[in-house]
Amino acid sequence: MAAFLYRMGRLAFRRRWTVALVWAAVLAAVGLAGMTAPEAEEEPFSMPGIESQEAFDLMEERFPGAAADGATARVVFVSPNGEKVTASENKKAVEAAIAELADGTQVASTVDPYESGAVSEDGSTAYTTVTYKVDAAGLTDASRSHLDESLEHARDSGLTVEAGGDAMEDMGGPSGTAEAIGVSVAAVVLLITFGSLAAAGLPLLTALIGVGISLFAITALAGPLGLADTTSTVAIMLGLAVGIDYALFIVSRYREERAKGRAAQEAVALATGTAGSAVVFAGLTVVIALAGLSVVGIPMLTEMGLGAAGAVVVGVLIALTLVPAFLGFWPNAILTRKDRKARRAGGTPRETHKVNGGTRWASFVLRRPLPVLLAAVAGLGALALPMTDLQLGMPGDEAKSTQTTQRRAYDALAEGFGPGFNGPLTVVVDARDADDPKAAAETVSGQIGGTEGVVSVSPAQFNESGDTAVFSVVPTTAPTGQETKDLVNTIRGDRPGIESEAGATFEVTGTTAMNIDVSEKVQSALVPYLLVVVGLAVILLLVVFRSILVPLKAAAGFLLSVLASLGAVVVVFQQGHGADLLGVETTGPIMSLMPIFLVGIVFGLAMDYEVFLVSRMREAYVHGERPAQAVTSGFRHSARVVAAAALIMIAVFSGFIGDSDAMIKMIGFGLASAVLLDAFVVRMAIVPAVLALLGERAWWLPKWLDRILPRVDVEGEALTRPAGPEAEPAEKDLART
Repeated sequence: MAAFLYRMGRLAFRRRWTVALVWAAVLAAVGLAGMTAPEAEEEPFSMPGIESQEAFDLMEERFPGAAADGATARVVFVSPNGEKVTASENKKAVEAAIAELADGTQVASTVDPYESGAVSEDGSTAYTTVTYKVDAAGLTDASRSHLDESLEHARDSGLTVEAGGDAMEDMGGPSGTAEAIGVSVAAVVLLITFGSLAAAGLPLLTALIGVGISLFAITALAGPLGLADTTSTVAIMLGLAVGIDYALFIVSRYREERAKGRAAQEAVALATGTAGSAVVFAGLTVVIALAGLSVVGIPMLTEMGLGAAGAVVVGVLIALTLVPAFLGFWPNAILTRKDRKARRAGGTPRETHKVNGGTRWASFVLRRPLPVLLAAVAGLGALALPMTDLQLGMPGDEAKSTQTTQRRAYDALAEGFGPGFNGPLTVVVDARDADDPKAAAETVSGQIGGTEGVVSVSPAQFNESGDTAVFSVVPTTAPTGQETKDLVNTIRGDRPGIESEAGATFEVTGTTAMNIDVSEKVQSALVPYLLVVVGLAVILLLVVFRSILVPLKAAAGFLLSVLASLGAVVVVFQQGHGADLLGVETTGPIMSLMPIFLVGIVFGLAMDYEVFLVSRMREAYVHGERPAQAVTSGFRHSARVVAAAALIMIAVFSGFIGDSDAMIKMIGFGLASAVLLDAFVVRMAIVPAVLALLGERAWWLPKWLDRILPRVDVEGEALTRPAGPEAEPAEKDLART
């Protein structure tokens, strides 16, 4: 591996113009494909293998056209000062508002609340549903403006008027603020780390090129594959973070080799052969973790995982080819000011083994490994404790800011019609084999209506064939409440008796039931996913480090960091501690996909730091240093760079905390806290402490296993060669280019 990458880096350096032009051509071609690609149609959320999805599919089959994708806006009218919406003046204002809403060019229909019974029992609240001919993405600016103006005109009458539904969602796409914040902080961290504008700018430049290629590729494929917006968001998030980090490690190793007096071309080749090997295996662990999300069986999660994995692959390829090529263009500009000054004076900088922050910290841990280990594990364990209170769900309008009309509409409906009104259950009765379909539907409806926790049941609506009925069930509790989940399980648990009496089958669906089923499926898939991903990564690390205990220690450290980060998510987003600081106005269940998505990404990133840090220790150990000395050497060379890489990732992920999308906000916070804990607690404290306690045993591998494992030479043992002043003529030639 190291020898192959050595030759690749050397070739990229020598053929730098060719490499740069090839990547420029790739960016141009993918960019053109992305810009000319037809706009992707929004695919409905689907979840194969769960009851609510099967029921929804049955509805589409038996009620063709009824489940159309037309956007909807549910407009809520609340009377002022204890009045009733049925009072003549208020009724006139509501009817005028509905007439104005119906006048929209893309409006398919509106519903009169006074005829449909959409008025609360106390008469304070009424609502209408506006259905459009197109989906939310197809609404024109004129239609959105017409909706907003109609709401404002209705408010002029003195009524409180709010609206929810997908027609109210902002379709403007990501603003780029998060990315700008992340890049800005990354630039500052790189400048402090390298002390050179060129050295700081190169990782940013190559990372942005990689993100651009990935983003354009996803945009081009979004239409044919039906990719969601979150696919590109997560790909940008991870592509930017790992792209900067991987380039950072190559550039850092290049400067280290130049400090030994090597020629620029040789330094690039060695950096690519050694640090590049770590980049390959680190990237491979991230790809395994992300691609492994497909085993869960959730299409949206699969899309996000594969899209982000593709962005990581692009980042790895750019780090191994374009970074060496750019180093060929600016071989001396990347160096420290001191080294550049020495070269201009005709001298040759030499590597120094001075004590730095990394060695001081490593020495501290090596002197007190057990107290450091116990303190770190206890701290992470305390953070992980809130995980025992984890509740999964899919936050809706109730999680939005109270400054949004969607949230105010949600609250008004809950107050006027009860908390369960915002999350009705939909029951689909398949009476194809029943002697009397109508009687069968009435039996099912009556039995469910008498279940404790049900407020009301709507009249059954039949399809044209008369063999399938649909009715709504309004619970007494909120959509995300545990009581609602218990109600769904009770209805399904009573199904055999109800179906036997009715002579027909039924299934429960709707947004609330879908969220409950998704949560249960994710929880059941988490353990198999962990076994697959962690198992593959442990095998990979076994090959890289040729040790049994080091990969097991890496996996255990990951579990600690991911549980602690999930605990932090529960503390903020579910329990509400510190929620105001992040702009989280309403707490509630954690997004169903969050745990498994966080596990996938954090595992890959955690293995990044493990490979980068421990590979330098392994390299020192293989080259003859004692175990404790090897730990110190690894920290001398890698601690500062790993810390910088972690800070960059934290900055990139933290930028997404300000996103208006609750899912992206939660992912950004979870990833930022996970990287913080994994890099600075697990890898910087637990790893050296465990290695100090294990000593020689850390690198033990049975002889029979040593014989059958492939040798990849991540340490670059085959590349070891003396550095000398013979490099200087090449240096002078490069300075002229």
